[in-house]
Amino acid sequence: MDQIVNVNEFQELAKRALPKMYYDFYSGGAEDQHTLKENVEAFTRIMFRPRVLVDVSKIDMSTRILGYPISAPIMIAPTAMHMLAHPQGETATAKAAAACNTIMIVSYMASCTIEEVASSCNAVRFLQIYVYKRRDVTAQIVKRAEKAGFKAIVLTVDVPKLGRREADIKNKMVSPQLRNFEGLFSTEVLPSEGSGLEAFASSTFDASLNWKDIEWLRSITKLPILVKGILTREDALKAIEAGVDGIVVSNHGARQLDYSPATITVLEEIVHVVGGRIPVLLDGGVRRGTDVFKALALGAQAVLIGRPVVYGLAAKGEDGVRKVIDMLKNELELTMALSGCPTIDDITRNHVRTESDRLQSML
Repeated sequence: MDQIVNVNEFQELAKRALPKMYYDFYSGGAEDQHTLKENVEAFTRIMFRPRVLVDVSKIDMSTRILGYPISAPIMIAPTAMHMLAHPQGETATAKAAAACNTIMIVSYMASCTIEEVASSCNAVRFLQIYVYKRRDVTAQIVKRAEKAGFKAIVLTVDVPKLGRREADIKNKMVSPQLRNFEGLFSTEVLPSEGSGLEAFASSTFDASLNWKDIEWLRSITKLPILVKGILTREDALKAIEAGVDGIVVSNHGARQLDYSPATITVLEEIVHVVGGRIPVLLDGGVRRGTDVFKALALGAQAVLIGRPVVYGLAAKGEDGVRKVIDMLKNELELTMALSGCPTIDDITRNHVRTESDRLQSML
C-alpha cells in the first residue's frame, strides 16, 4: 500500500482482487456510461483562483453535518453489498469511518445487518433507504435503524425503476439474500435472463413514490430525513417545501439515467435556491482533494465518496478504506493551504472559476 500515491490507483487493485461480475457491478454505469465519465471529467473544467500570503500554518478541515462533528467534509456514500468486496463487509467500512472520524451512510442493500454495523464501532451512522411496495418492510428497517442508534435517514429518490446497467445484464448479476430482510422476504431473484438485480428491483421498488410520501416517512420516524438524487432547482424547492432536513445532489453514481448532468455542474443552482436553509451534500466523481475543495467552493457542505471506498475495501479491507479517506483529507489540506484557506469557512466561490464564469467574461 506504500506504493499507492492516489485514490485512483485503488481501482486497478480492486479489479485484480474481485471476480469480474462484482468488479463490473461496482464500477459500471448506465447504458453508454456518458454520465459516468462526465461525473469525473466535469471537475477537470473547474480551475482555481488561489490567494497567497495568507497564514496557512494551521489548517482546520473540521466541520459539522446536522450538528455532528466530523474531521473533514468527506463522508462515506451508501453503496450496496460490501461483502462482495470483502468478507467483513460494511463492518470493516464502518470501523474505517470511525477511525477517520467521519459519517458513514449505510446502504439499505448492505450485506451486514443494521445491528452488526451498529455494534462494530462507535461512529455516527446514517441509513440510506429505498421505499418498497411493501411499506411495512421499509417501516421495520427504519425502526431498527432508530433503535440501533442511527442518526438520520437518507431517502434515495431517483430509483422508481433500476437504470439499465448493461454489464450486469451480460454477467447475469444475481442479488444475494440480504440479511437485513431475512424473515421479511427473499432478495434472491433468479431471472430467466439478464440482471437479477433489475428483476429484484422491478418486483419490490415502489414506482408510485412521490413528494406526498415524505409525510408518510416523517410519520414513522423522528430522525432527520435527507433526500438523495436531486439534480434540479425545481426539485430542490419541492424538497424544501416537503420539509426535508438535507439534500444530496446525486445522479446515483451515473447508474440510473445516462445523460443526466454531472453533479458538480448542477450543484450551484441547487445551492442558490436552498439559500442555506438546509445542508446540501454532493456525491459523484470525487476522486481528489481538489474535487472536494471545488464542491465546497460551489456551496456543498460535504461530499460523499462511493466507488473509491469500495475499491479500497476490495483491495485492502478496513485499512484500504482508511487510506482512501486519509489520502483525500491530505490532498484537501494541501489544496486549502495552496489556495490560502486555513479553515473550511474560508473557502468561497471566489476561489474557483467555472466554465460558466469563463463564458460570462466573454460576453
